[in-house]
Amino acid sequence: MSSHQSTSVERKIEHTFFLISVWSKGVAGLLETIGGMLLLLIPHTRLNALVVVLTAPELAEDPTDRVATTKLFASGYLIVHGIIKVFLVAGLLRRRLWSYPVSLWFLAGFIAYQAYRFYFTHSFWMVLLTIVDLIVAFLIWREYQARKQGFA
Repeated sequence: MSSHQSTSVERKIEHTFFLISVWSKGVAGLLETIGGMLLLLIPHTRLNALVVVLTAPELAEDPTDRVATTKLFASGYLIVHGIIKVFLVAGLLRRRLWSYPVSLWFLAGFIAYQAYRFYFTHSFWMVLLTIVDLIVAFLIWREYQARKQGFA
């Protein structure tokens, strides 16, 4: 196999991983948007009961402030985060050149926020999510470079 054929095969594999990661982000964005909207529809009393079940009862001592505020923040965050993902994924799948750097900037912002959250939570899941986002950012950057050079 010549080096050109090898490069072409590697590029196709990389492009396939790019598409899988972008479609995954798109599905996640759609689910986040739907989840955020559904969260807005959950009555406060049911959400409070869920918080009590999922957390220690002492965390729900003042449910009127904490749960209502958390519900609104979580709903808004999920909806905005989901809509941004869906919008950017649509641009990437349509191969719009503007969507590559914009996606990278938003991913950088999300990664920075996740690092900030990790500082307080020390959550393994936050580390895992950040690693996945770094891989997706790398694939978007590589796809962008290929598009600019006319390979994709």
